[in-house]
Amino acid sequence: MKVPCGAECERDMPESFNKVPEVTLAFWIIKIAATTLGETGGDTVTMTLNWGYLAGTALFLAALVLLVGLQIIAKKFHPFLYWATIIASTTFGTTMADFADRSLGVGYTGGSSILLFCLLATLGLWYWLLGSISVDTVSTPKAEVFYWAAITFSQTLGTALGDWMADSTGLGYEGGALVFGAALAVAAAAYFWTSISRVTLFWAAFILTRPLGATVGDFMDKPRDHGGLALSRPLASAILAAFILGCLLILPQRASVHPGQPGIVRK
Repeated sequence: MKVPCGAECERDMPESFNKVPEVTLAFWIIKIAATTLGETGGDTVTMTLNWGYLAGTALFLAALVLLVGLQIIAKKFHPFLYWATIIASTTFGTTMADFADRSLGVGYTGGSSILLFCLLATLGLWYWLLGSISVDTVSTPKAEVFYWAAITFSQTLGTALGDWMADSTGLGYEGGALVFGAALAVAAAAYFWTSISRVTLFWAAFILTRPLGATVGDFMDKPRDHGGLALSRPLASAILAAFILGCLLILPQRASVHPGQPGIVRK
């Protein structure tokens, strides 16, 4: 027998533990800006401030671990905490990919292959253990661990792919940005006009935004004789950070709704 559930019952419902944002146009705008900031911010620390790739990677890894821990223990969705964690993951991805390629000599192709395997293995294990890799089901600590591991691998993979596309194929930063932008347009078209799994399209788009951000970031701060705009890395990073902050203050951000309780209003 169904019992009517009004405002009183709603107050008795447990608070949602889904702490990732609803996927909207605002999400993708901020995501692309965050990935671009990850590129310019990582290069600011490792190259402009001359920390080097190892020290820069260690710094951003520590920040990422701290922020992921705070994200997991949080009781509800906090937009600023979530996007700070995304920025930490994308900045770590920048320095880690550069360290593997330039310090360890793995190369763009080798690094991209290893990272793609790690990402697919993470998503496969996540699906095998929990039955779904949809962001709408990220409502337990175990799912959050898989989520942030997949996010970090995708961010690092994106950096390696962006550098590979720009340098190894001869397309340059502008050409690389056009290729990844076109791939994102194809994913968007598939979302609106095909029945392809929305979960698959989300992860494809999430991965593609990272190399797009990487190539745009490189285009902004690399020298003109390398096809860039030669902007100051710290200045470019500050502009991007201000843009993201403005988006968070102006554009609506709310937690994604868990499919098990579609009608519950979450605070």
